[in-house]
Amino acid sequence: MVVTVKYVSIVMRASHAGEGGIIALTRLLLERVHDKPRNVTVLVFAGLIGAAFFYGDGVITPAISVLSAVEGLEVVSPALKSYVVPATLLILALLFWGQRYGTGKIGFLFGPAMLVWFGLLAALGAYNVSRAPHVLLAIKPTYAFAFLATNGILPFFAMGAIVLCVTGAEALYADMGHFGTKPIRLGWLRLVLPALLLNYLGQGAVLLESAAELSSVELESLFYLMAPEQWRLYLVVIATIATVIASQAVLTGAYSLTKQAIDLGWLPEFRIVQTSAHELGQIYIPAINFMLFVMVVLAVLLFQSSSALAGAYGIAVTGTMLLTDFLAISVAMTVWNWKPLPVMLGGVLFILMDVTFFASNSLKFSDGGWFPMGLSIMMVIAMTVRYERYGKQKMRDAISVSHG
Repeated sequence: MVVTVKYVSIVMRASHAGEGGIIALTRLLLERVHDKPRNVTVLVFAGLIGAAFFYGDGVITPAISVLSAVEGLEVVSPALKSYVVPATLLILALLFWGQRYGTGKIGFLFGPAMLVWFGLLAALGAYNVSRAPHVLLAIKPTYAFAFLATNGILPFFAMGAIVLCVTGAEALYADMGHFGTKPIRLGWLRLVLPALLLNYLGQGAVLLESAAELSSVELESLFYLMAPEQWRLYLVVIATIATVIASQAVLTGAYSLTKQAIDLGWLPEFRIVQTSAHELGQIYIPAINFMLFVMVVLAVLLFQSSSALAGAYGIAVTGTMLLTDFLAISVAMTVWNWKPLPVMLGGVLFILMDVTFFASNSLKFSDGGWFPMGLSIMMVIAMTVRYERYGKQKMRDAISVSHG
């Protein structure tokens, strides 16, 4: 519902000059209400908060992604635990250092690597499902209703973990200008979604077969237990490559978002490097790259494990997802001229989902949620000061040119 219906089918229709993300949504609306000061103020405030939340997500995602992949070393051998954080920092350093060369120089590796990765996810899932095929009963909605009905407030807390399955959706949308709408849609519907569904069912099958026998470390690294023991080290290597590519997508989304914010006068005129002679959306911003690198390293050193970082993950990205709901509803009615009643009915459904996600993740504030929220607040303050002092006229000029 969240990725396939909301983002891939609906929200990704909204682009400004080929760019996606929450600022693109904001700008589409600003061009409609540029002569109404109150509406402009509300939209700018929403855009600033959404952009700040995305930067918070841009820090946590590479940290938790790479750290969780490298933690597979603990499953291979508990003696390798002390190497997890140093190896994670080295991989992240190489990732950020390589940004200067642009996606175009290394992007030819992404497609084959992702095909191997998602093919492997599907194969592991199918293998484990074949060993415990009764896991397919999970598709029946009655189990979900029973879980809700018999576990009190537990399902609400569970939503804070479930949201991890969809947190890449906002980065997906922000990366429209970098990768293109059609490749994202085809990749999601034909490869990623089926592979993920199979893999999650496969992990469920592992739990059904041997949950009582698993240690706490094994439960936290359940994915690696899907493979035979002699193949787990290779799986760690492939998972690490995949998480580096996933982190790349968040970084390119951050560059795209920054360029849009600069155009509207929300951020200073950072140096923007065009990394492709053919794709306008492929850019690199050294200042943003360095800022994100410092904060990602700080996150890894502060939290030390992906399970600790999971507490920090969710508040920022679910906040952005919630703001996207309201802005997308406004775009559908005012820009696309869709009928208000079906738009509102569908919109309320997603608002309720994302409010639940946001509220559940807000409970993790003291467990690490303060970190991305603190980053987001600092970014909101910095962008607001910049906009109030220097950016108002630049935004008016940009909007009037687009509107004209």
